[in-house]
Amino acid sequence: MLDWLLSSIDPSRAHAVGFAVSWHGRTMVLGWAILAPLAVLAARFLKVLPWQNWPHELDNKLWWRAHWIGQVVVVALTLVGIGLIFNNSDGINLHGRLGYAVLLLAFAQVALGIFRGTKGGPTAPAKDGSLHGDHYDMTTWRVTFEWIHKSLGYVLICTAAATVVLGLWHANAPRWMWLIIAGWWAGLIALALILQRRGWAVDTYQAIWGPGPEHPGNRRKPMGWGMRRRELEHDHVRSD
Repeated sequence: MLDWLLSSIDPSRAHAVGFAVSWHGRTMVLGWAILAPLAVLAARFLKVLPWQNWPHELDNKLWWRAHWIGQVVVVALTLVGIGLIFNNSDGINLHGRLGYAVLLLAFAQVALGIFRGTKGGPTAPAKDGSLHGDHYDMTTWRVTFEWIHKSLGYVLICTAAATVVLGLWHANAPRWMWLIIAGWWAGLIALALILQRRGWAVDTYQAIWGPGPEHPGNRRKPMGWGMRRRELEHDHVRSD
């Protein structure tokens, strides 16, 4: 059994990678197979925590910090990983092309995050003292940002997963690596399904400002598929 785990996935090819390629693989697996999915799960499921006295306690920032710090680390690891094999003489194969696509998509996500607009609302009023802000008012720009950012994020995760798999195949990685990564992904998918079923995917707007109908964003449907809006008995907020 141990020999089988240690042997390469394709017995007809050797598993011989040098320093640069091996560390390229490690940085990319750490970034895109491990950290990036965790950052996505944090953004989707940690907006309202079970021990949080919601709606009396609002704007929990754990999800926000975990998401942006995690993704910044992922981008940094990506730059290191690409730098390690930038002068690789093997040429750019499908794995390499997808890798550069992942890098471009990651930069696009960073740019979107920087230009996401103002926040507004009771916790971040405008300079003139009003509550106006792109997020609080759910302006056209904010709505567009959220749809693009979320959609592009899932495309990016799927593209990165395919790139990791092709990288493992290209390096003829041993079977134990395939099994560990596949097991990790299966565990994350199972966790996501459980949290989704238990209603942890709470609407960002409501998690920050509560369910009151006086908040303009509560007059429109939640952003993103499968997002839950917590209604209080005395609230009559349209959610369709």
